[in-house]
Amino acid sequence: MKINDYAKSNQAFARAQRVIPGGIYGHQGPAEGCYIPADAFPRFSARAEGSYFWDLDGNRFVDYMCGYGPNVLGYGDPDVNAAALAQLRLEDVATIPSARMIEFAELLVDTVASADWAFFAKNGGDTTTLAIMTARAHTRRKKIVFVNGFYHGVNMWTQKLDYPGVLREDVANNLYVDWNDIAALEQLLDEHSGQVAAFIATPYLHGNFVDNELPAPGYWRRVRELCDRHGVVLVIDDVRAGFRLDLAGSDHFYGFKADLICFCKALANGWPVSALCGAEHLKSTVSGLTYTGSYWMGAAPFAAGIACLTKLRELDAPKDFALKGVQLTDALKAAAAENGFNLVVSGEPALFYLRLADDDSLMLHQEWVAECVKRGVFITNHHNHFINHALSLADIDFTVEVAAEAFQAVRSNHPERG
Repeated sequence: MKINDYAKSNQAFARAQRVIPGGIYGHQGPAEGCYIPADAFPRFSARAEGSYFWDLDGNRFVDYMCGYGPNVLGYGDPDVNAAALAQLRLEDVATIPSARMIEFAELLVDTVASADWAFFAKNGGDTTTLAIMTARAHTRRKKIVFVNGFYHGVNMWTQKLDYPGVLREDVANNLYVDWNDIAALEQLLDEHSGQVAAFIATPYLHGNFVDNELPAPGYWRRVRELCDRHGVVLVIDDVRAGFRLDLAGSDHFYGFKADLICFCKALANGWPVSALCGAEHLKSTVSGLTYTGSYWMGAAPFAAGIACLTKLRELDAPKDFALKGVQLTDALKAAAAENGFNLVVSGEPALFYLRLADDDSLMLHQEWVAECVKRGVFITNHHNHFINHALSLADIDFTVEVAAEAFQAVRSNHPERG
């Protein structure tokens, strides 16, 4: 199978380093740990369509990162793009908001089980920050409970103390518990009774560099009970999992009701919009906050979101994601076993996590991922992966073929494994 060459991509990266901090900043930068070894990965893309993107050297990749989640229907979905472009011909960012905003909010309220209203922004972190502001304003309390292994964006309140630029006072009111540990949560809320504004968590633990964990039976029911007992606002960060498990929200999927739920990635198939949805009793609090942005009421992303959510409903997309996810991951585990490896799959099939369990250092896992990428299947080392609707059975077959060849390459590189 062809091994990719990245000459043009590397040339572009050399140019980028002269004018862009790090060449590529943030988690996609080659020094951040998701792309190891760095020379196995392309640096810049040229175009994307369906379940693929192409880099500057013309290499095609079946993409399981999906833009880190926004690609839910397929890159460049014609129905979503047509709706957005039609709206662009009328207006996008204007002095007053387009009525498209009302239509989109109505659709979300009609779709999401815990939503009585919707507030729009641009990024997932915009919505998690708004959720915390809302909880603090509503309860007049300061403290926030996080689950260890969390990621809720990059605003100061959700960073860690040892991160550059983060001050002790930025995180002074943060409290932490382990996932699925109801006893610890109950003790924490008792110890800080009357001081906790919010409990914020993803619907299941889908952190990086660690196997993903589903909620234990009864976990969310007990969390809901404890939040009600202590007057704590229950916030679900559904930025990553939203609409891939259940169009009514991941809280609905797991059988409980959030007070506030945050959406972004899959909301508009890549068009820039996010939404905080919530319960009626928090509506007046949200309306009284000072919180806005220059492009937050752009109408084209609203039109894209309406088209995307409508199409997801018509397709019963979460069922499609689950079926394809199971088919893919079962085949990947079988390919690993046939080549003498143990591939652990965790999380939900629609956004699964992979780990080779044959080496605690994860070096073998990184090597296998790199061999896959060099052959045209784009996965990363320590992040969950996504299913999109455009992914075909032929794409899955190709992925498994590449994965098997990658396992063989790793085995050949390590004769000491026998």
